[in-house]
Amino acid sequence: MAASAFVYKLLPLVRGKCCRKPVCPARTTVRVFSCTAGRSQLHQVKGSGALTGKVDRFGGVTVNLADPGLPADISESSFSRLLKDSLVQWKAEGKVAVWLRVPISLSRCAAAASTHGFTFHHAKDDQAVLSLWLGEGESRLPGFATHQIGVAGAVVDESNGKVLVVQDKNKTKNAWKFPGGLSDPGENIGATAVREVFEETGVRSEFRSLLSIRQQHNHPGAFGMSDMYIICRLSPLTYDINFCTQECLRCEWLDLAELAKTNETTPITTRIARLLLHGLEQGFDKIDLSMEELPAVYSGMFYQLYHRQLPLTLKS
Repeated sequence: MAASAFVYKLLPLVRGKCCRKPVCPARTTVRVFSCTAGRSQLHQVKGSGALTGKVDRFGGVTVNLADPGLPADISESSFSRLLKDSLVQWKAEGKVAVWLRVPISLSRCAAAASTHGFTFHHAKDDQAVLSLWLGEGESRLPGFATHQIGVAGAVVDESNGKVLVVQDKNKTKNAWKFPGGLSDPGENIGATAVREVFEETGVRSEFRSLLSIRQQHNHPGAFGMSDMYIICRLSPLTYDINFCTQECLRCEWLDLAELAKTNETTPITTRIARLLLHGLEQGFDKIDLSMEELPAVYSGMFYQLYHRQLPLTLKS
């Protein structure tokens, strides 16, 4: 997740005032000031020395060193002086935080920033983001993303009560499970389930609902971070199996009743098999968390909301 993806979070009231977690991204351009770094002259405005940045509505400043203006050959010491002057300016203006985006080609600037109290927040591809809290008290800046999202698809053939399952090739135990994998950035849950099922089994399907969410912390497969594992219900569009031999040892259409009682599976697969059996017998509306796309109030974008179906009279 890039720094620009962070949102502000409300914190409890402190001394009668509502505190918020300031984050990047910048929406309003901060005044551009002049500076001299090494032998290169930056844009001259009003005679004060400071970096060019952007400020968000909560008072956090974002500075991207990859933007035009900063000399590519600026030395560590020159940047340190420039940053020092900028921090004096931002503190005088009442800014509460600084986000510094440093391209890998200017890594020496990260070393300079560390002498002024900046710490690494996250890194992605060819850029690192450092942060510094300037406000009063303990830092209220949000941490970077701490979870990975895994999604599996339970493809149910309602005509015969069978479900598509696989056995992973590289697991220590050959247990039946639903095909799935990690969600790509920006990919919806249902799209991940459909994609992973096809990649592993060759079966095409369509998303129907969300069935369950498992939360596990300190996950060894997530670099010791937290893991969210989501299982979706899918309906088959094709039925012929052509599974990926690099990932799967076996792939079959298995009776749900058999999957629900076999010892050759995992506890979560057994539980979901029983849930699906209940759906087949009583109606999937009893177990489904269906998806509806709704407009976001503040961003103007759309999001996906998953919940049990409401009666039509309560939807409007």
